[in-house]
Amino acid sequence: MNIGLGDARKTILLIDGDPHARTLLRAALEGAGFSVGEATNAGEGERTARRIKPDAILTELITDGGDHGLTVPERLHANCATIPCYIVSSAADALLGSVGLHELGICGVFLKPVDAEIVIQTLRSRLRVKQQETAHA
Repeated sequence: MNIGLGDARKTILLIDGDPHARTLLRAALEGAGFSVGEATNAGEGERTARRIKPDAILTELITDGGDHGLTVPERLHANCATIPCYIVSSAADALLGSVGLHELGICGVFLKPVDAEIVIQTLRSRLRVKQQETAHA
């Protein structure tokens, strides 16, 4: 746990119905010094996002219950939320080059199996977090 980082520690919300995928990405993000919240579907993700107010959201394109990952950023964007949202999915290749993702609040797409280091570097850059700010104390 990072003691004394205060607001420097950023919170990431993972929305994915696959517990194995969440566990792997959570471990990598926590190892990089991020706090991590989890949800298994879009509805739970939306409620969790409103409760924990994450700095960024990583969501699977298709989640349990038939919801798609675009639901969360679309609803948050409609309510004027400015939380950066990224799609993490094996089906995300269908989205590459799609028009309108930015308008839905989607900042980028990571293809599974995800390279955790690329995700971490992207989040650090987007959230303007220096490496030493997220490193374990």
